[in-house]
Amino acid sequence: MKDYKQYDAVALAELVKKGETTPAELIDAAIDQAESINPKINAIVTPTYGAARENAEGLNQGPLRGIPFLVKDLNHVAGVPTSMGSRLFQDYVPDHDGHVVTRFRNAGLNIMGKTNTPEIGLAATTESVALGVCRNPWNTDHTPGGSSGGAAAAVAAGIVPVAHATDGGGSIRIPASCCGLVGLKPSRGRTPLGPDVGEGWGGMSTGHVVSRTVRDSAAILDVIQGPMPGDPYHGPTDSDSFLSRVNDHPGSLRVAIDCRAFTGHDTHTECLDAVQKVASTLARMGHLIDEQALPLDHEEWGVVVSSVVLANVAHTILTRCASLGVEPTLDLVERNTLRSVEIGRQLSATNYVKAIQRMHQLSREMAAFMQDWDVILSPTLVSPPVKTGWLDPNDDPDVYGSRFGGYWGFTNLYNATGQPAISLPLHRTAEGLPVGVQFAARYGDEATLLQLAAQLEAEVPWPLTAEVE
Repeated sequence: MKDYKQYDAVALAELVKKGETTPAELIDAAIDQAESINPKINAIVTPTYGAARENAEGLNQGPLRGIPFLVKDLNHVAGVPTSMGSRLFQDYVPDHDGHVVTRFRNAGLNIMGKTNTPEIGLAATTESVALGVCRNPWNTDHTPGGSSGGAAAAVAAGIVPVAHATDGGGSIRIPASCCGLVGLKPSRGRTPLGPDVGEGWGGMSTGHVVSRTVRDSAAILDVIQGPMPGDPYHGPTDSDSFLSRVNDHPGSLRVAIDCRAFTGHDTHTECLDAVQKVASTLARMGHLIDEQALPLDHEEWGVVVSSVVLANVAHTILTRCASLGVEPTLDLVERNTLRSVEIGRQLSATNYVKAIQRMHQLSREMAAFMQDWDVILSPTLVSPPVKTGWLDPNDDPDVYGSRFGGYWGFTNLYNATGQPAISLPLHRTAEGLPVGVQFAARYGDEATLLQLAAQLEAEVPWPLTAEVE
């Protein structure tokens, strides 16, 4: 198909409905792109191109029928390996789809493979012993972010217009920032995680997509939101389509700005410049802007979130080890993962319950703060995309930890509180690397985020795809 990568998913679906192209032509175009570009970026780690071609004309008659699509290699697609970026899981092949994958299929999306992710989605870059290094299409010396780095790289390179992603501490928004994409983390419980997971990381993790346009993010949220039978709890389900409301004016919004990284590191000047530039644009558009300190004890909050994450990591790895009759070692898992397991397995049940209870208290404190503000604006990351290898999960833990804090430090507050948050590609460094800014809204208010994002997309358009050298 001519000019395939210049279209977003909504536009391609419209062409299919009008008979101006077919799902078979679209999947051929996507596979051509993948075969040309993927060897340079390592975004797709398990191609299912043959199955996608066979399925092209038998897809469901959903609103996104025929759109080529990729699933992150943390989620189950029946009959396709779920390696979770780990040697420990490399032979695991599920016999069922995850609930969100079922909804992707119901919408008519055509799954053509699975995307690269760091080991069990634990890192903010995408490089692992099992799957190798994934590279940023805008500059292949740099990371695409993580843990949905493969998804973001594939979308930014024009292989697919939109791809599945998950977010337990920023893993949708971080790669969106690094790759110049739209990355919306939905509210807690908005999208399903079953049937294998009741809640991810104590309710911190959720799933959605990375996309090149705001309306694609809205369109996908329409087709995957809402509970499945047996879900332990669920968030709001909007009866009105997000896509139908995305271009509505959100009104004059009260915007609080806080650029202090939760890790205590100084925020890079490019990231500060991005926020100031966007704040000026918002003020010109009629929104009310003010700097505010979020009601947050950074040190306490770090302990709470770490306790929840480390306990879940230990459970995932130790459960898999028990099923194989092995112990976790560096022959099976990476150094950062093994250290997380060692700490997590020492936490008591009381430690975990205390962390969950404090996390819920934090959610209420933030909800009280949000009574005076419609959205919070910050950088998405502490720095622009780092070079591959700089955040090596097999590095010395102290070196890795220090570097991690200087890169990541704005996203996972909203995983803890359950609020929706979005990264938008509104800035470029002098070298042309993407830098995202983050907006967070009240729990359940994805509509305001999408409407504000659409306003900014029209006011400050961004380039849609990278040319991979």
